[in-house]
Amino acid sequence: MKTEKIPLIIGVTGHRQIRQEDRPVLLQRVCTELEKLKELCPHTELAVMSCLAEGADQLCAEAAAQLSIPLIAALPMAQAVYEEDFSEDALGRFRAGLKAAQKSFVVPPAEKEPAGADRDFAYRQAGIYVAEHSQLLLALWDGEAGRSGCGTAETVSFALQGAFCPAEGVSIKKNGFVLHIQTPRAGGDGAMQTGTVRFLGDEAAFREILARTDEWNELAEGLTGENKPLLPADRKAEPVLDRMERLYFQADELSLRFARRYRRTLAALAVISTVITVAFLLYDEAELHAMILLCGLMFLAAWLTQHLAKKSASHRRYLEYRTLAEVLRVQSFLLYAGSRTQVSSILPWSVQMETGWVAAALQALTVGAKPQAGGSIRECWVEDQRCYHEKALEKARHTRGGSDRIVRAAFTVSIVLYLATLVFELFWGGLLPSSGLYARAETVRAIVKLLLGSASAATLFMANYFGKLSLSRSVSDHEKMAQFYLAVRAWLDREGQTEALLRSLAREELIENANWCSYQRDNGADFSL
Repeated sequence: MKTEKIPLIIGVTGHRQIRQEDRPVLLQRVCTELEKLKELCPHTELAVMSCLAEGADQLCAEAAAQLSIPLIAALPMAQAVYEEDFSEDALGRFRAGLKAAQKSFVVPPAEKEPAGADRDFAYRQAGIYVAEHSQLLLALWDGEAGRSGCGTAETVSFALQGAFCPAEGVSIKKNGFVLHIQTPRAGGDGAMQTGTVRFLGDEAAFREILARTDEWNELAEGLTGENKPLLPADRKAEPVLDRMERLYFQADELSLRFARRYRRTLAALAVISTVITVAFLLYDEAELHAMILLCGLMFLAAWLTQHLAKKSASHRRYLEYRTLAEVLRVQSFLLYAGSRTQVSSILPWSVQMETGWVAAALQALTVGAKPQAGGSIRECWVEDQRCYHEKALEKARHTRGGSDRIVRAAFTVSIVLYLATLVFELFWGGLLPSSGLYARAETVRAIVKLLLGSASAATLFMANYFGKLSLSRSVSDHEKMAQFYLAVRAWLDREGQTEALLRSLAREELIENANWCSYQRDNGADFSL
């Protein structure tokens, strides 16, 4: 089974009236910009998504073919109806492009379809789809404001501001990016500079999305995503769903890998901190001067541990890949259940702000996805997650109990040492006027200080280590989610599987994951331990 990767989808919009003399310049410019993107993402496959309309769409499809970049044809309406809008030459190019396309489909409407919907409505929905399902929109445009409600200017606004009204919910998006290539219209402004490029949107944020996506694809090489099936084995095969399921397991595997590295770093820093404290006590109280060298070595070990943790970015990757796995899992269940809900449209704002590349990846991965015929999510989603949270709850309680026992034991040792020291000072240390003074009292005091300091240091650092794992919060979260799935099961028994239930179920899972990421994000591995 091959490794699945997250693609970089370049959407295309543009007008149809391209001047013949501008075609070579525009074609070269589009090829240049696509090559730049390939260089920025050496581990990521590019794909160009186009409606293959006459003009800019077909020009960009030609550029993609020259660079051997896969083409995705997103049609605004059925092919036979759509072909009525083409001239004879353009029709031939359309059919050739459609034949060469890696994937072709008619886009589903994003907005509520009005009575007597016309071709303009279909073109508008195609513009929304291309803008919403691409990480970058390539706009061959003259920069003029739109007037039809379904043209290039509107598609640019769909990408940058989400300026449309979805059939369900609202369109509020964080990241939208457009590469505008100046393209005069035939009969328009002759003084306009053809091929001038400007980036619309936050270019730094776009480059970060490219970097994070390519990083994930590089790390995923060699992973096959083979695991216990996420969805029922007897379900109908669906390429997009199959791909998302494999990607989920790859993201899950990478997240677990970096979680283990992150926890090893926390443990190493806790041990190093304890050793530093004990070594300094030995240097100060026992006058073992060589211990100062051990202190230095431990400081060096702490710096090296933090440096390696920062270089591997294990904490960030652990959280981001966990988020990717969760959104893929939720989207897979929704598609299997027959829901048209796009997870990218209901992602919590915090996820869009902190992991924009995950939202962009999900939009790219759902290109051409078709909901199945209402598969039941009772066992594969609701019951499976209820069992998972109940088992995770027991594990978190056990770990928290172990943490509490260690801290209590260390605290008890500290109290016993304190009481023993108090007795010694009362009867042999001269604290009471009637008590005698033990000849080697200072030696005893030095030993007691070492023992008390070591016990206190161990208590503090173990408490901080387990505190970084947020065990109490994890127990609380698993309790609430286990109860939530019990409530969902009861709802299914009463009302059955509805679109409203599926959307609510998806939203709750996404919010729970966002909350988990929020408090885990503050638990980075640092020497504050």
